[in-house]
Amino acid sequence: MTDTNSTAGTPETAAAAFPVTTAFELPGTVVERNLGIAFGLVVRAMGFSSTVAGGISSLRQGEVSQFTGVLEDARRHAVDRMIDNARLLGANAVIAMRFDSSEIGKARAEVVAYGTAVVVKPQA
Repeated sequence: MTDTNSTAGTPETAAAAFPVTTAFELPGTVVERNLGIAFGLVVRAMGFSSTVAGGISSLRQGEVSQFTGVLEDARRHAVDRMIDNARLLGANAVIAMRFDSSEIGKARAEVVAYGTAVVVKPQA
């Protein structure tokens, strides 16, 4: 299992010091309460110039960095929103975190970060 204690953006983001893991448990802690699903949703659109530049870049093989940057930012933003949602539920951690994404139209992407909001305490 992968343990990804998230610091999604910079220290000022919602993710700072808030454990997020893709695993079903957080090492060194015990889940005291399961508060349900927490999620963060972001829909991002490419600007006209980035869409054109990305379209031209996609004609050659390889990574389309214009699209990669937008999706990386969207994932970080979705994680921050998920953490904000978990905090509203009273959680101090998120376990079993996952991403989902889909395309909306030609130049928009939806990214969802979701997981189980939990209250954890240090293992005795």
